[in-house]
Amino acid sequence: QVQLVESGGGLVLAGGSLRLSCAASGSISGISTMGWYRQAPGKQRDLVARITSGDETDYADAVKGRCTISRDKAKNVVYLQMNMLKPEDTAVYYCNVVVVLGVSRRATYWGQGTQVTVSS
Repeated sequence: QVQLVESGGGLVLAGGSLRLSCAASGSISGISTMGWYRQAPGKQRDLVARITSGDETDYADAVKGRCTISRDKAKNVVYLQMNMLKPEDTAVYYCNVVVVLGVSRRATYWGQGTQVTVSS
């Protein structure tokens, strides 16, 4: 089993910054992709950013240029640095980790979510 512990959410004024962290622990032989998704009230959960084991990154258009995803492979931690935050960034942010179980076998885990609220 794999546990994900998120931290770093909170309330911030528009234009401010937050850094989210997600630490994975448990039965982990290898991690493929780590990422962040967000879900605003009444909306679907959407990708914010993700990073592969080869450090390739992918960002949602809405956050390009304002967010940076990074990972510490030794510690199995993924970070999301968010700058120039806007009220529309308000959402619950979920950590997502894809764990390698074997050849062509993967398992996806989700964190419990951390609230980010941006006030204008």
